This record gives sequence, structure tokens and C-alpha cells, in this order.
Amino acid sequence: MKKEIYINESMGESRIAILEDDKLVEVYVEKQGQHRMVGNIYNGKVENVIPGMQAAFVDIGYDVNAFLPFSEIQNNDYLLEEDEEELSGKRNNSKQPKDYGNISVDLHTGQDILVQVIKEPFASKGPRVTTEVAIPGRLLVLVPGANYIGISKKIWDKYERRRLKKIAASLRKKGMGLIIRTVAEGKSEDTIRNDYEMIINHWSRLEKKAKRTEAPTLLYEDLETASSIIRDLLTSDVNKIIIDSKSLYRKLQNYLDDVSPNLTNRLERYRIKSPIFESMGIETEIEKLMRPKAWLKSGAYLIIEKTEAMVVVDVNSGRFIGKKQHEANSLKINLEAAREVARQLRLRDLSGLIVIDFIDMREEENKRKVYYEIRKELKKDRAKVAVSPISDFGLLEMTRQRIRLSLLDSMSEECPTCHGSGHIISKDTLITRIDHWLRRYKTKYKNIRLKLLIHPENAEFIRKQKKKILRGLMWQNFVHIKIVSDSNIALDDFHFITVKDNKDITDKLYLDKQH
Repeated sequence: MKKEIYINESMGESRIAILEDDKLVEVYVEKQGQHRMVGNIYNGKVENVIPGMQAAFVDIGYDVNAFLPFSEIQNNDYLLEEDEEELSGKRNNSKQPKDYGNISVDLHTGQDILVQVIKEPFASKGPRVTTEVAIPGRLLVLVPGANYIGISKKIWDKYERRRLKKIAASLRKKGMGLIIRTVAEGKSEDTIRNDYEMIINHWSRLEKKAKRTEAPTLLYEDLETASSIIRDLLTSDVNKIIIDSKSLYRKLQNYLDDVSPNLTNRLERYRIKSPIFESMGIETEIEKLMRPKAWLKSGAYLIIEKTEAMVVVDVNSGRFIGKKQHEANSLKINLEAAREVARQLRLRDLSGLIVIDFIDMREEENKRKVYYEIRKELKKDRAKVAVSPISDFGLLEMTRQRIRLSLLDSMSEECPTCHGSGHIISKDTLITRIDHWLRRYKTKYKNIRLKLLIHPENAEFIRKQKKKILRGLMWQNFVHIKIVSDSNIALDDFHFITVKDNKDITDKLYLDKQH
């Protein structure tokens, strides 16, 4: 499989696109001046401990306190286990921890605590943090306070696993856990040792800074998105990395010279004047990702809607014209849709609860085929996923790990008119609201000459199609209304101005009610 990484830096944001066999599979966006928080380590201060939520809120110096679930509180001593990346441990504190339901923790308000961000803040929610901090390197991950050696499950060869574990055991200090990453496969002991010394130095500096500074303080800042992508994704199967920024090119070149000199030749500088994403056709693909509809080659399509509670995907036959029976046609569309849904989830970085409404199939065997197909495709996804079989209603439920904002949230803002609903009130409903406003106003005030400021589209609609209704409003409320077009007024809004003193009285009724 051919794998390529393209990095574009502009005045507004940095963008990374990953292509597999010339097909876009992942997109990362980072706004200038708003670097990601995932991976950052803070000396925080506990603000609240809430047993009912099984969580605490920690001040890390961000606008909103970080959320620390009790389940993310690290145990101090770990049993030594082999060949696992995620392990549970045994607590051994001198202080007796408090028992909050089924989880025992030792937390109190005002306590200083070392935490690491594992999920970006979203909307009104603060970042999610854990006390199990990890310092990532190119080949290894250091887990202070742990006592295990973990090996990536993607390293299959048992002899290589044994060799790497032996190297890690010789490097690891007591009270320090180590995770061997996939990219360490085949690397020499000296190369692995250099990476270990680098992350140990990071930890030493972090500890010293924590002792001499007061909480809340940022102790360790992870690499920006572009550098972290190179660190985490640059494996031997990546054919090339093309960058259009001179400064970033040099920075990544120096980084690779230190950690993986054999991969430096895969780094290329883009020198053509036309934008890199446009020349590679990536820009068009990204624009499509902002729309809810995603077309399939067969003529079928997906509708992808992100709500507050979940992501909903609807599979539609669209322009597909099958030559077989309904069941066979449905299976063909659903198999194609399963592959595209897995790709779209990666591309749009959608997460949380996801419900997919496939085209109805009667045969259980066909349902299993679609289920196994989407599971196979999701194995390419770096995020953790859990998938359930297709239900009797033709629905497949799954969850996908959320780490960062979705692409839609990263590249768009909420519409100030519809506030995210995608709909605004109709023109007729707007007239009804104007009618109700006039009735309430005339019960208290006697002004008989008013100006109605509305959007030009609505003004045109009233003048041409609702003349009789306008006259009826004036006669009924004994007032003269002059329609004024104003493009600054939203399509679903209106303002009334007095002709006599030119004052906006739209909110006057509301203010009177408050007083």
C-alpha cells in the first residue's frame, strides 16, 4: 500500500492530509495560535471532588476546569506484566484512600496533582485528564510511577518481541513503565537507548519544574500537530512526506536526523507556487467533508448528521440501479457503504456513539457479512472502536474514541442565524411574530407611525406577495408601517423603529416586563 503525508501551512491554520493508495483517509487541522492540548502535562490544583459524578475538577490554568474521572486516577504500584499495553495495578499508599462508591481515591480540595490531557476541550466542556502521565518518544513511551513493560500488539514476530523486551528491561528503572511502540521494530539497541535517554531527560526536567513552580502550571508541552503526526505515524510503510513550509521542513528534518536518519530522505519540500492541497486534489475532498452527503461509486450515498448525543449515518440507494434481486442489491450497497462509513469516520474524526442505518436485509448471513466488513475496515483506524452486530431494525451501533475535535468543529463555526439547527423560521411564521409583537405593543403604547426593518428578501416577499396582510396589520393595530430593507438584519429577525424619534423599540416590551 502506498502511503503519503502532505502538510500545508497557511496564515490561518496548519493542515495535514494522509493518503493511502492516492485516497484521502485522514485530515488534521490546527489553527494558528491555538495549539492542541492533548499530551500536555500540568501541575494542577483540585477544585472540587464530586462523588456523585465519580469525578473531580482540576484547575490547570485553562478557562474551564479539567475533568478527572476517578477511573483515570493512577494507582501508584503496578504488578510487572508482559506483552500488554494497558494494565491495572495495586494501590499502596500510606494514607487510607476515601471510598467513593466502588472506587477508592485519595483526593481533597486544594490538593496539587500531576495530570495529563487525554481529550481536547469541546464547547463548554473542559479538557479530560488522567493522572497516569506518559512521555512519548519516537520509539518508546515512558510511564512514570508504573512498573511494567508493554509491547505494541502490532509487532507480531515473537523473536522480535523477545529482543525488544530484553532491551527495554535493561533500560528501565524501578518505578518507570515502558511501552515499546510499533516503529521500534527492527531498530538497534543504541537507537532505542538514545530515544530512552531523551524521554528520561524530559521527565527529569518536568519533575524539577513541578517542584519549583506553583499550581496551576504547564510542565510539559507535547509537539504541535505536524510534528506529532511525524513522530506517531512515520513508519517504514510511509513513502514520502511533502511539506510546503520551509521552516517546518527544516524543523522536521532536524527531528528525523536525531531519531530516524534512515527516513530523512522521504521528506520532501514542495516548491510549486500553486497551493499544495489544490494541486493534489485534496482541497476538493476536504470541501466535500463539510457536507452531510457522501456519494458512493455505485450511485448510492450516505447522509452523515452529527448531533449533541450521537452521530447518525443513513445509507440510501440513491441512483443505484441493480440488476439482481432486492436482497442482493441491498447487500452490495451495504458492503460498499460499510467501507465508506469507516473511511468517513476517520476523515471527519467523528466519535462517541454512532448509529448506522443500513438498507434492510432479511437474511442473517448478509447482515453478518456487512458487520464483518465494517469491522475489517475499522482495523485501519488508530482510534479505539467497539462495534455491535446489526439489529433486527437494520441498525448497527458502535462507539469511537474521541481525542480531538471533529473536522466539522475544527473548520466551521455555528451559524448565528440557525444556531446549528440548519433551519430558520419561514417567512409566514416571521409575519405571525410581527403580528403578535404589534398586538402586545399597542396595548401599552400609542405610536401610530413605525418603521419595520427586515432582511431585503423578506421585505420583497411582503411587498409583492403579502400586501393585503400588511394592510390588515396596519388597520387592525391602527398604525402605519413603513417597510425598510436592511441586509444587516437576520432572515428570521425584525426591528421596529419609531418614526418620531428614530428609536429601536423592538425589545421595549421585554425590558418593561423585567422592570
